[in-house]
Amino acid sequence: MWETVIGLEIHVQLSTESKLFSSASTDFGADQNTQASVIDLAMPGVLPVLNKNAVDMAVKFGLAVDAKIARKSIFARKNYFYPDLPKGYQISQYELPIVFDGKLDIYIDGTKKSVGITRAHLEEDAGKSIHDLYEDESAIDLNRAGTPLIEIVSEPDMRSSREAVTYLKKIHSIVKSLGISDGNMQEGSFRCDANISLRKPGDEFGTRAEIKNINSFKFVESAINYEAIRQRDILESGESVIQETRLYDPKKDETRPMRSKEEANDYRYFPDPDLLPVEISQEKIDKIKLTLPELPDDKKDRYKNNYGLKEDDAEILSLNSNLSTFFDESIKESDSNPQLVANFILSELVGLCNKHNIDISVATIKPSHISQLMNYIDQGKISSKQAKDILNELWAGKLDIDEIIRSKNIEQVSDTEILMKEAQKILEKHPKEVQDYKNGKDKLMGFFVGQIMKEMKGKANPKVLNEVLNKLLKE
Repeated sequence: MWETVIGLEIHVQLSTESKLFSSASTDFGADQNTQASVIDLAMPGVLPVLNKNAVDMAVKFGLAVDAKIARKSIFARKNYFYPDLPKGYQISQYELPIVFDGKLDIYIDGTKKSVGITRAHLEEDAGKSIHDLYEDESAIDLNRAGTPLIEIVSEPDMRSSREAVTYLKKIHSIVKSLGISDGNMQEGSFRCDANISLRKPGDEFGTRAEIKNINSFKFVESAINYEAIRQRDILESGESVIQETRLYDPKKDETRPMRSKEEANDYRYFPDPDLLPVEISQEKIDKIKLTLPELPDDKKDRYKNNYGLKEDDAEILSLNSNLSTFFDESIKESDSNPQLVANFILSELVGLCNKHNIDISVATIKPSHISQLMNYIDQGKISSKQAKDILNELWAGKLDIDEIIRSKNIEQVSDTEILMKEAQKILEKHPKEVQDYKNGKDKLMGFFVGQIMKEMKGKANPKVLNEVLNKLLKE
């Protein structure tokens, strides 16, 4: 029996307007090499100037994960040579990171597990190598060079791909909730390296492989599962796992070797002589702490305690900042049970978003639409099924809710007098069934409801109709 041991290194691009050590823009999507300043290009004689906002964002993250904030941290030079690294070194933090000794609680099937956070340090991003433009050549885009990152390094505390993805999603939710990153995985704002090894339970850690630059939750899960099987097969054949850096190919669903795994001494870290130590006062830390927004765990507790949401629904909503914002806005103008609102959003609306592969924040459906639909259900104006149909019509964006109801003539009839007349007609047509019902055949209630619905083309309010039928049948 092998135990998988997993640690993650998460790279989060900070949402600053300018780079970590220069005033160049960090906007995504600009033409290649148009957002690289002389500092980013490492021209002779230039000096870096630290971006204060990036420091504040790193402190925010540290406070959110119950970590210690270093009153003094130091930037170092991480030396290696690669075409997308103009300086020949990356400015990062090594011995004295700004954030250290934190933890994050995750829940697997209702069971809490704490994952240690070794450190979260500030560093600048490298440029981007583009290998698919030319047949035999690569291109370099240095727009990203110098973009501020925090690298979040976990302890090797996770034991399955599910735990790893749960931890990753929670970190993603935290950085978005804090407003320190947009978390866009497609644009490279949030990516991770996974360190994976196998051991017999209780043994020392095995030799690990590092899977680099994975940019989706699904790929993280698939890469870990593949790598665990690959290492198991090697160990069970009597061979040894090689310490190396690998990449994950989602098309082939496999990991492949890139290079042998470097150790810290390979990078020849030393303090950057152009940058002073970063000193943060306790007063500054306390001031930043006061600005922290509601975090996912607090949000989850609020949903459960204030609105009575089920554990799983509260968890899903709290871990997606756009989804939770949509839910909060939806219940502001609705008198409906919050659990019913959550059910409708999570099943119907999220289903539509997934089908069309878009985020709820850019959907044509707005929280006010959900409030109105849920209020109409409560008022008996439409049924739950009709609300789903209207939602699909709204998605096309051609009509508003009232126009859809009028155009389809689907408003429910809740008037008891009208329903009473229709019910009496049906009961008079089926005297035998009425007598059988009175003799104990309760299932005939469904028959009566069906007949009336057929007569009224499905427009009778089921709740009111059942009340009317019960009254008539008792008489």
